[in-house]
Amino acid sequence: MHFPVFLAVAAGGAAGALARYYFSAWLMSQSAGPFPLGTFAVNVLGCLLIGFLYPLGDSLSPEGKALLTSGFLGAFTTFSTFSLEIWTLWAGKQPLTGCGYLAASLVCGILSVLLGIRLGNLFLLR
Repeated sequence: MHFPVFLAVAAGGAAGALARYYFSAWLMSQSAGPFPLGTFAVNVLGCLLIGFLYPLGDSLSPEGKALLTSGFLGAFTTFSTFSLEIWTLWAGKQPLTGCGYLAASLVCGILSVLLGIRLGNLFLLR
């Protein structure tokens, strides 16, 4: 691995992890109920951002692409927490909330990637 790419991934990962922690904690402090809004929001936002970056991929340096995708977005989004929260809802006798969270995350995530790709393409046309 090229050393600057390694540093880019590390720096992006540190920033993404901190952003996820504080953004998710803030959202959860603003909401009530069992729905894991913090994880849902960071994952959907991460999908939008990776969709936006996808068409820009060729215009980014390898270091920039690594910093933003594998680094920042890799640490910002979280599949493991998402999976645990679904299980916790199901085990906590809230299966409808768990199923709703699962469905909403998948649908909103995919739609956000598609929207991000469109926005990225519009950005390239400017």
